[in-house]
Amino acid sequence: MKKSVLLLIFIACANHLSAQSLGLSFSYFVPRNGYFSTPISPFSFRGIGVDVNRLIRLQIGASLYRMSGLSMKDLPLQNKAPFVGPNFTMFVPGELVFKLNGKGVTFDIKGGGFFFYGFSQTLNYGNIDRAVREKEGWAVANSSLSFENHPGFGWHTGAELTVYVTNQVGVSIETNYLAGQSKMPLTGSYSGGTTTIGAPTPVNYNNAKIDFTGFEFSLGLIFNTGGGAPQQKKRRR
Repeated sequence: MKKSVLLLIFIACANHLSAQSLGLSFSYFVPRNGYFSTPISPFSFRGIGVDVNRLIRLQIGASLYRMSGLSMKDLPLQNKAPFVGPNFTMFVPGELVFKLNGKGVTFDIKGGGFFFYGFSQTLNYGNIDRAVREKEGWAVANSSLSFENHPGFGWHTGAELTVYVTNQVGVSIETNYLAGQSKMPLTGSYSGGTTTIGAPTPVNYNNAKIDFTGFEFSLGLIFNTGGGAPQQKKRRR
């Protein structure tokens, strides 16, 4: 369902892409049980789309993030710290926007779906081994794991406030809540102990997933090329 909604938004926007403004912003992702992550400028374009009517807009975008660390779920280890990262993650949202326009001010309420895919994936063995020690009650643990990387999907909702300090320049503040996941099965083994190192314990976590849940914060500048508060926005982060 999330994939179908995202595809429909992309098709609608691709047929009617338009832009009257260009912007620059700083965006940051704070994942659940993860590490603070930042975008890789200038590989981020957001808010590209088409107005359905005076109040509703369809938008798409793409951002390349440098993820410092993401947590995992659906595996028999306490995930208090990230198990994955650092990596590069392509984030592609599609959203429906409800617009409220005032004099020199716009307020957008938005929601939709997103696609993401992690490149150069790595496992954080320090945090994984710590979780194994807590699970087994050991003093020492060493794991040797392999994984399968898959694309992920999710949904998001948020709001954006833009205040125009002149007819052509505005300051925007945006917050989004993201909830997504991607399959990442883990296989291999771990070993350890308290006084002696025991035989390796096989690992087959077929249901393990990357947890792509958290908050995205953005602060930026909007440069309107058409004069006045823009009806359609294209922002580069």
